[in-house]
Amino acid sequence: MELRYLTSFVAVAEELHFGRAAKRLQMAQPPLSQQIRQLEKELGVQLFERSTRSVRLTSAGEAFLKPVRTVLEDLDIATRVAKAAGRGEYGRVSVGFAGASSHASLPRLTRAVRAAHPGIELVMRGQTYANRALARIADGSLDLGFVRLPVTQPGVEYRVIAEEELVCALPSDHPLAQNCRIAVSDLADEPFVSFPARTGSSLRDATVQACEAAGHNPRIVQEAPDSYTILALVAMGVGVTLTLTSCMHIQQTGLVYRPLTGPPVTLQAALAWRTDNPSAALRSVLDVAADALPTPSRAEDAGDAED
Repeated sequence: MELRYLTSFVAVAEELHFGRAAKRLQMAQPPLSQQIRQLEKELGVQLFERSTRSVRLTSAGEAFLKPVRTVLEDLDIATRVAKAAGRGEYGRVSVGFAGASSHASLPRLTRAVRAAHPGIELVMRGQTYANRALARIADGSLDLGFVRLPVTQPGVEYRVIAEEELVCALPSDHPLAQNCRIAVSDLADEPFVSFPARTGSSLRDATVQACEAAGHNPRIVQEAPDSYTILALVAMGVGVTLTLTSCMHIQQTGLVYRPLTGPPVTLQAALAWRTDNPSAALRSVLDVAADALPTPSRAEDAGDAED
């Protein structure tokens, strides 16, 4: 059954006149009559009662009209959706992020995408830490991720959106809390709270590297899946931690932050995506992100990124 037969049937059913229906369809009347006869043959029923003076629907034609209209309306919607998706105005984009340090950048992105492209759905994948996000982008299971440099996976492109520093978080009654700045070497004998090694957290990697550069390995006594829990454990006196400036919005009784001595230890945050990802919706999201999350050199407030 051809789609044009259905379109012709609806035109004749609404006009109840083959001449007017043919004019509406911008075709000659004989081919229109032939299409209706072919449709009736395929269905095995008569759709119209015809005379030299009038045309009217049979009971079968009346029953057939409503579902055919529905089919044509659904097809029109599907066509418009497909065209919108091709223009990047409709679709789904999966986004991987970690947690506390995305508290400012992620809402900026989601609000901007919703305003610019309400037909694009952002599917949020929480607790997707930087290294794991890069692996999922590389294998195609994630469209976009908040990551940290370096990005070394082949075929993965990125744009830096922020630069942050490591700071020390410790209990407010800790002896080192009296210092204006803390040397990482002074934390050699301290118990640490950190992310689990298996999460792929770049912050844990940076903590280990900073401690090793200061001549010791961090003694991690407690692990937790997110910065909120880690900092709550620090406030309870379980240990100390190295965290990021973007997490300093977390304020709890018994918790203080102190900058580190020496040259700042910086981490660059970025958005990453697979270069050959064919999604037009992803390209639209990246265009929006260029304004919502500008690179630090253009941003008055560079924002933040994930752990």
